[in-house]
Amino acid sequence: MIRHARHLPILFVACAAGFGAPAQAVTQTASVNANVVKPLTLVALQNLNLGTVTLPPGSWSGATVGISRAGVFSCSAKVICTGAPTTARFNVTGSNRMTVLVTAPSVTLVNQNDNARTLTLTVDSPAQVTLPNSGNQGVLFNVGGSITLDSTTVGGTYSGTINVTVDYQ
Repeated sequence: MIRHARHLPILFVACAAGFGAPAQAVTQTASVNANVVKPLTLVALQNLNLGTVTLPPGSWSGATVGISRAGVFSCSAKVICTGAPTTARFNVTGSNRMTVLVTAPSVTLVNQNDNARTLTLTVDSPAQVTLPNSGNQGVLFNVGGSITLDSTTVGGTYSGTINVTVDYQ
């Protein structure tokens, strides 16, 4: 029993140390921000049209026909281009002064007489646009593109769809 009596004061001192003065509370602050933006809307206003391309006889390759997003039409000397080419035109709206990323991948154009025949339209679109700081008019932007032809290209109307995506930066 004496043995227990000697350990009791040591145990009591250890317990008393655990119940000392309470710790002091500390408070800090942090700022909170939330940037709320309007949903983006994208409206197609005009289709891209490269006009009519007449292929000459003979063996040749690498003829390019295209229209830049700035509306500059180009037609290789190897082919004859007619018609009224136009860029595709879009309008994007959203929150004022926000930067909007624009993506538009290449397009497979399919010959409407023979769907096994295709051309690739390399798209020319802006990488981004900045929305204005007033009003709901949004931003107009153009999308162009070019195709490459050769003497083995099959005649016919080639059609496809440009998939334009917009997203806030």
